[in-house]
Amino acid sequence: MSENDNAPNSTPITMRQVVEVLEKGAIQAEHGIMRYSSNYTFLVSVTCDELSMMAVYKPQRGERPLWDFPDGTLCQREVAAFLTSEALGWQLVPPTVLREGPRGLGSLQFYIEHDPEQNYFSFDSDMLPQLMVMAAFDYLVNNADRKGGHCLVDSQGHLWGIDHGITFHSAHKLRTVIWDFAGQPLPDKLLADVDRLCGTMDDLNNPYRQAMQRLLSESEIRAFQSRIRHLLRTKRYPQPGNGPNYPWPPV
Repeated sequence: MSENDNAPNSTPITMRQVVEVLEKGAIQAEHGIMRYSSNYTFLVSVTCDELSMMAVYKPQRGERPLWDFPDGTLCQREVAAFLTSEALGWQLVPPTVLREGPRGLGSLQFYIEHDPEQNYFSFDSDMLPQLMVMAAFDYLVNNADRKGGHCLVDSQGHLWGIDHGITFHSAHKLRTVIWDFAGQPLPDKLLADVDRLCGTMDDLNNPYRQAMQRLLSESEIRAFQSRIRHLLRTKRYPQPGNGPNYPWPPV
């Protein structure tokens, strides 16, 4: 990851450095509410020492109540998705932390500079390998809202997924536009990563497992582990069920 996508300083920085800026940096300015968000979402500047970057701030008290998700938990699920992406080694979710901001507790996520006209529906076949990873990830986290516009490509051609507030439900909720690989075998490399994640989740003393327990309920943790084991057992991408299987709107 490099900072040159959204800050004047073009010195490459690590994922850990980005997380540290998000955790400890001063939120210096709000640049307005982001359009088309169902919850209050703000673009902000975050600065720590010599590093400055743009980030997306989603305050807990700005979350729209949902009938099927506990109130005030969407920001926690955003963080759980990032931690899971990192535990798998897939680097799909931009660095995201849970912290106090100018409007209270919320998630703060590194902003990915991207072409807003480019999304899943405009991708060519070159993106298929990265989409294979995202499709597996969405099943694992039980993503109920993988719209085409939630797939961003940065200046280096790297695919990122955003908006993971409605993930990790204990009931099956998978709604995605990415059904390209339905029923196909999962690549061995991805299966090995999922197998490692399974062992990590089984270790009650593992920092990732402990962090997930702080972010999710016990029933959601058990359902997550069940999906991990199901993927390892079937070794195939899920197929659409009785529905709904697609988010609305699709972009």
